[in-house]
Amino acid sequence: MTTAMRLLCLLQLVCLVGCSDSRRREWAHHGAPMFADLTVREIKAVRAYLHGIPELDLTDARSKTLQKNSILLIELHLPKKHEALRALDRGQAKPQRQARVVIQFGKRTKPSITEYIVGPLPSPSSHVVKTFKGDRPIRFESRPITAAEYEHMHDILVKITTKAHKLLFETTGGFSFTDCSDRCLTFSDIAPRGLGPGERRTWIMLQKSVEGYFIHPVGFEVLVNHQDLDPEKWTVEKVWYNSKYFDSVEELVEKYESGDVERVKLPEHNDDDLYSTYIPRGHSNTPTNIHGPKLVEPQGPRYQVDHNFVEYSGWSFAYRVRSTAGLQVFDLRFNGERIAYEISLQEAIAFYAGDTPAAMQTKYIDAGWAMGSSTYELAPGIDCPEIATFVDLYHYFDTDKPVLHKNALCIFEMTTAMPLRRHFNSNFKGGYNFYGGLENTVLVLRTTSTVYNYDYIWDFLFYQNGVMEVKVSATGYIHATFFTPNGLHYGTKVYNYVLGNLHTHLIHYKVDLDIAGRENSFESLDLKFVNFTNPWSPSHFIVQSKLHKTEHKTERSAAFRFGKKFPRYVHFYNPNEKNKWGQQKGYRIQFNSHAHSVLPRGWREENGISWSRYPLAVTRHRESEATSSSIYTQNDPWEPVVSFEDYIRNNEDIVNQDLVAWVTVGFLHVPHSEDIPNTATPGNAVGFFLRPFNFFDEDPSLASRSTVIVRPGQDGKPKVQRWTPEVIGHCVTNKPFFYNGTYAGV
Repeated sequence: MTTAMRLLCLLQLVCLVGCSDSRRREWAHHGAPMFADLTVREIKAVRAYLHGIPELDLTDARSKTLQKNSILLIELHLPKKHEALRALDRGQAKPQRQARVVIQFGKRTKPSITEYIVGPLPSPSSHVVKTFKGDRPIRFESRPITAAEYEHMHDILVKITTKAHKLLFETTGGFSFTDCSDRCLTFSDIAPRGLGPGERRTWIMLQKSVEGYFIHPVGFEVLVNHQDLDPEKWTVEKVWYNSKYFDSVEELVEKYESGDVERVKLPEHNDDDLYSTYIPRGHSNTPTNIHGPKLVEPQGPRYQVDHNFVEYSGWSFAYRVRSTAGLQVFDLRFNGERIAYEISLQEAIAFYAGDTPAAMQTKYIDAGWAMGSSTYELAPGIDCPEIATFVDLYHYFDTDKPVLHKNALCIFEMTTAMPLRRHFNSNFKGGYNFYGGLENTVLVLRTTSTVYNYDYIWDFLFYQNGVMEVKVSATGYIHATFFTPNGLHYGTKVYNYVLGNLHTHLIHYKVDLDIAGRENSFESLDLKFVNFTNPWSPSHFIVQSKLHKTEHKTERSAAFRFGKKFPRYVHFYNPNEKNKWGQQKGYRIQFNSHAHSVLPRGWREENGISWSRYPLAVTRHRESEATSSSIYTQNDPWEPVVSFEDYIRNNEDIVNQDLVAWVTVGFLHVPHSEDIPNTATPGNAVGFFLRPFNFFDEDPSLASRSTVIVRPGQDGKPKVQRWTPEVIGHCVTNKPFFYNGTYAGV
């Protein structure tokens, strides 16, 4: 072959690769809108369509009556994976957009909940019933609590506190629930709402209505049965005050008046000494007239955002924020190759312990509070850097029109102030042969959920070397109850009459990996000691570690239990695709977690969170196994609509299949005095990494032109080699880059 022919073939090959990359990027961009959250127009069209169907007999969700048919939720219904892939991988037409709708039928003789799939959008004309795996029915009592129900809860608390007005006024230092001016009481309600399926009984605790009221319990808790849709039939079943239980408010008041109940006297309230406020107090050693470091983008952002499609340093993905569960990314690619079809937050729980009835009942399962729709505004310079791209979100949950959450998601690139890699190559003579380094910048996709007292900061981070990190940071106020001496078994005294209750946070994610295609397998890697005769000194032995691989062929084999030994490496790979060195292309999941199980297996409420048995479980992809939890689990964890254990019970084959990893991370939180006024993020971040494992032929960040190499020149002066211009300016530094590299005694 002549040189000219070889050059022509090479040019054709380069063109094919370039055209292929361009086409893949075009298809990824083309498919991203499939995963975009519903627009305001789409939401309003769905609502209007359903309200126009006479037999549904729908009325406004915010009307005060509970005996009504109303829409609870409207959110995107995801397309089937195989249909979406036709658009993403072949550029074919996208499947029609659809909405998932939850309707409460409280006006029927037998109240019920039904889910519908409504479409096509933006002009819906049909609806079908959406069912759950095994056609499990949804109990009406398992529905999330709504604003209308809270109104009635407030009304019954007015009646309760009016009866106990004197007790509350005297023991709280002049606070009351009504006619209270600036000394009001408020309340927190506890879930699950009962002790078994079909119940709707809620423990409610009173607190002082001040900034940070979550840590101002007053020692009065009441159990309200609100199962009936006629609030006039609601009843008080128990009252707890100062470690004693009473069958009614009247009984407590009578014993309080007669002196048969030991009275609690809370310290006088002083606004100037409000321990739950953010107002600074104490001595600060930081200069107040000088700002701290700030992120800058000297020439503007290096990432692109087009609606819900994001590109950065080889990465591309689509995102959405599901109103029920929260942040999700789809069609995650690096250099055009798909790594994952879906990485999504599924559930967050906080299970507590305590001495008061409210504390011992608290088992929060946050999708039941629509944690995905509690995405409130992010503050520039605090929640996200000022340079971030801020995005508005829209939710439709327990409302009659879409709700705008301004600047509720942010995207930004940041430096980690840690090199991605570096090396100082010493010449061992007081100098060096070379220094090489690459700055570590990362793209962050962030949103938050404030589920009453707790704030979760949800991060997806994308590194230049093909690594993705999934992270949650916990902050906000602790869930505190009234201090009793016995409470010290279940937490820490953090203020007068305040017990910070111990609890475990668990977070669950779905990771639908597609490593070089959908046909993937899964193995774990560990080390075993081997002992053999030293070949170059036969009278001695060598003891060293040897790699031990275990291929997991079934779902049950790949479900790792908490309390059991967890493998050092968990590795997902494509048996049919190899890198340049003959290694099967793969990614591994690396945990950053201190999670453990929260209840014994099969113990009542644990049935609703059976995913929490496993730090990692691997299943075959099934459309009927789309989520690991539901909005109904919180109020019926005993017989849940979605049972994760069912996903692995059939023990399907997972060799060379489309696999989904279900990941549980978390930590134990024993509150302490430094949680006042509220919990700080350092040490309270957990998550996992997706790390390439022979997926590439070498580190893909070699493509970065931010590398700096320094070599000593012939004249002894450092010679700096760089591929991007040096930034000099008052925003960063007014000093040029300098590196000497010598070292000597002094």
